[in-house]
Amino acid sequence: QMDLCIEAFGTSKQKRALNSRRLNAVGNDILNTAVTKAAANIIDAKGVTALIQDMAQDDVQNISIFLPPCNEDADKPENVYKFEDILSPAEYEALRAPAAVFVNVTPEEITKKAEDKSHCSFVLEELKFLPADEKSRDHKSRCLWFLDTLIKFSYLKVIKKKHPMGPECPHIISRKLMKNFTSLTYNNGSVQNLISASMKAKITAYVIALALHINNFQTDLTVLQNDMKLQESRMMDIAKALRLKVSKAKGLPGLENDQNHKLGTLSLPLPVQKASGNQRKRKKMN
Repeated sequence: QMDLCIEAFGTSKQKRALNSRRLNAVGNDILNTAVTKAAANIIDAKGVTALIQDMAQDDVQNISIFLPPCNEDADKPENVYKFEDILSPAEYEALRAPAAVFVNVTPEEITKKAEDKSHCSFVLEELKFLPADEKSRDHKSRCLWFLDTLIKFSYLKVIKKKHPMGPECPHIISRKLMKNFTSLTYNNGSVQNLISASMKAKITAYVIALALHINNFQTDLTVLQNDMKLQESRMMDIAKALRLKVSKAKGLPGLENDQNHKLGTLSLPLPVQKASGNQRKRKKMN
């Protein structure tokens, strides 16, 4: 209405300003349409899978940016990667209800879960050794439920649902997964969340850190590697970035005993970080 008034009764200066504003608006619309179309064309031409592979090239050249916060001055292993940096108090509290299925699990139910492969191998094995003490049992159950959820979340590529882990996953945990462990991408005129290779590396780092807290700061990396469906070299890169000491270990009973299992230990003092293979190659090339 104001524009119509200016057209009918405005001064020459006001009419020029109105025309200029309208031309700018048209120009912005054209630009936005062009950018949207260009982005859509790239995605249509290459596909989401190819774009994920492109993103992977930047991935673990600097794994450190995907690690949990590291306290290099820690006086004991549990303070290197603090538990509250993996799960906040509010998130931990929200796990009470869904983790109850683990707290009260029976040996028969564990056997059935193993047959159904409803949980990852690491969790199924640890459920056999839940503490008798009620508080410790509850704590370990919450940790295992979140670790299992993280690993299952890592299998997704493009997340299309608001609550991808189902209704039993607390809202605060769903929000954490979407916010902290996905990348945003553009596809078919809308923004989507996807799990790029770099986000999978981040999930793996948090899974290892949590497994260390569960297992008194020594854990079987090969079991986690199999659960995460990763190459051993990738797993070792992330473990070394976390400053773990890696050694050979015999596999747990019934778990791919033909593999040479690798054990990751978090101990003080922390090993000095070495430059990654990519960094060394770049230095040689320069």
